[in-house]
Amino acid sequence: MAMQQIPPRIRWAVDLMDVRPDDNILEIGCGPGAGAELICERLQTGKLFAIDRSESGVDRTKRRCAKHVEAGRLTVRQIDLATLRVPVKRLTKVFAFNVNLFWVRECADEVALLHDRVLPGGAVHLFYEAKMPELVPNIVSKASAALSSAGFRVSVVDQKAPPVVGIIGRR
Repeated sequence: MAMQQIPPRIRWAVDLMDVRPDDNILEIGCGPGAGAELICERLQTGKLFAIDRSESGVDRTKRRCAKHVEAGRLTVRQIDLATLRVPVKRLTKVFAFNVNLFWVRECADEVALLHDRVLPGGAVHLFYEAKMPELVPNIVSKASAALSSAGFRVSVVDQKAPPVVGIIGRR
């Protein structure tokens, strides 16, 4: 299969996340698999567990990242975060891009699950495309509040090109 292009916004977010070869990472909302592809290319002994509520997102990620699935670096499941039982007991990082859960509804249970599974020193990285700047303050406010209420220390990173905002919760 020919290498599919990775959008600059995904490349920037994964670069900022600073994936290490031994990281154990949960990706929430893997969609077409661009983030999973980039993350898995940086892993050696680490693993990525990618989830999506959409069957087509899971299928696309599995196809795009078949070599990583075969190598045992990537597991992909169709499930939502609310019902997830994370198979990796301790995560070093969590990655999500344009996942509305963290700012459109109550998500205390999901964020508590993340806090329980992320190792001290680890982080939850929530990224949102900022093509509609009028939404950014609301996204940042609500996602930051969700993370901080669960005990994460929150910082915000804003990138102009590509237009992305990152809300990072450190444990």
